[in-house]
Amino acid sequence: MSILFTDGSCLKNPGGPGGWAFIFIDKDREIHMSDGEKSTTNNKMELQAVIEGLRFIKSKERCKIYSDSLYVINCAIGKWKRKANQDLWNEYEKVSFDKNIEFEWVKGHSGNEYNEKVDKMALNEARSIFEI
Repeated sequence: MSILFTDGSCLKNPGGPGGWAFIFIDKDREIHMSDGEKSTTNNKMELQAVIEGLRFIKSKERCKIYSDSLYVINCAIGKWKRKANQDLWNEYEKVSFDKNIEFEWVKGHSGNEYNEKVDKMALNEARSIFEI
C-alpha cells in the first residue's frame, strides 16, 4: 500500500497566494513535491495536493491518503456535495477512478511528523509567491 500525506495553504483566503504539497511513500521511495498559485483558495490547494499525489499511484493500487482537510475528505467520499471547484473535482475523478483509495483525517498541527512536513512545504510555496 502506498501512502500520501497532503496539505494546502493560502495566505489570504480567498484570492491570495497559496501552495500545495504532498509526500508519497511506498516501500522503495519517498517523494516530496510542492508548488503554488498566485491567486487561489485554501480548499483548492488542499485538493490540488491530493490530485498531484495521486498521479504517483499505479492503477489498481491501494493508497491511504492522510489529510487535515475535512472538505477534501468528505467531498471525495461523497459525504458532502461538491458545490465548488468543479474543474479540480473533475481532475480528481480522472486520477482516482482506477485506484483503491482510503482517506484518514489527521488533525493539523498536532505533531504528526509528515503532516507537519507537508504543512511547512505548502506554506513555503505560498510565501515564496507572496515575496515575488
